[in-house]
Amino acid sequence: MARRKSPRIPDALLDQLLAGADPKTAFDANGLFDDLKKALAERALNAEMDHHLAGDEAGNSRNGYGRKTVTTETGRIELDIPRDRQATFDPQLIAKYQRRFPGFDDKIVSMYARGMSAREIVGHLRELYGIEVSPDLVSAVTDAVLEEIATWQARPLEPVYPLVFFDALRVKVRDEGIVRNKAVHIALGVRADGAKEILGFWLEQNEGAKFWLRVMNELRNRGVEDILLAVVDGLKGFPDAIRAVFPEATVQTCIVHLLRHSLDFVSYKDRKAVAAALKGIYRAVDAAAGEVALGAFEDSLWGRRYPAIGQSWRRAWGEVVPFYAFPADVRRILYTTNAIEALNAKLRRAVRARGHFPTDEAAMKLLFLVLNRSEKEWKMGPREWVMAKAQFAVIFGERFTRAMAA
Repeated sequence: MARRKSPRIPDALLDQLLAGADPKTAFDANGLFDDLKKALAERALNAEMDHHLAGDEAGNSRNGYGRKTVTTETGRIELDIPRDRQATFDPQLIAKYQRRFPGFDDKIVSMYARGMSAREIVGHLRELYGIEVSPDLVSAVTDAVLEEIATWQARPLEPVYPLVFFDALRVKVRDEGIVRNKAVHIALGVRADGAKEILGFWLEQNEGAKFWLRVMNELRNRGVEDILLAVVDGLKGFPDAIRAVFPEATVQTCIVHLLRHSLDFVSYKDRKAVAAALKGIYRAVDAAAGEVALGAFEDSLWGRRYPAIGQSWRRAWGEVVPFYAFPADVRRILYTTNAIEALNAKLRRAVRARGHFPTDEAAMKLLFLVLNRSEKEWKMGPREWVMAKAQFAVIFGERFTRAMAA
């Protein structure tokens, strides 16, 4: 059988590279292999910049270099990243917020993002590839993600978001020798073109007005000047915290959360019938009809059997009313909340696979990787967004026009 030929590098070039060097140290940290990675990466980045400038608007040009340290399989290397004057260059080889060099460590990170522990990854690599790595190496590679999180969590945001969903899910984290329930709060923004973006996420054991005020101020400091419609899950103090920082924001209680909370009062055998009876409230043509439907529900058999449901809707009514200003197709965006629900489903699968996390940092790493991978899979906005844009333009006027122009 003929021997398969491998990609060929001229011997003269290899001799030149190895001249005066010990071949045994070529693959060590900061050895020849890392030098080659650095040289090839910087050459590729400069080629990307040339391509970017060739297709960019007139007037843009190079503007020196910025330094970035990235993690490789052998250690860390420092790259010179080219910059342009209009700051529109977004390299593909090493993305803006990426701190890991593309390569074998990406496979490790991908497995970690799917919920595998460090020791499970070690066993998987040994069984599948015959590669021996230590749990410490896996931890070192995934720890590089923490730097990405810090950079990503501080990145600039759009000045205006027509729609932002705020939601939370619970994770178990070992804290001072005790496994505690902590809440992961996620902000998912929808831009004026319908594209979705994770604005940030926060891990917190205790939440309240001070926590939410800190989150809102963080969004403001990162460049958000206005939120047109904020959809929240009914947590106490949340609407006031939003309005304290974004006074013109319309706050809408998430109908899905309100329905789930309502059904918490209901025995399992009655849930289907009670859910059907509640449809008349959120499908009403306007707020007045919705309030009439709520009164009818309170007077009905189910309303009398479960009076706490009517009371919970009454308490939240001020944040339910904005929902009625939209037509049925736009309401579907708000009360089905497919984007945030699908995202939460992926997060829950990854969290269930891990059971509980040893530290907050371990939880943050996994959640960030799942969020990051999910965001890359989003291709386009919801079908209803075309109609929603027209409605938002009428309801919010110049504020929405500003979002379109941003």
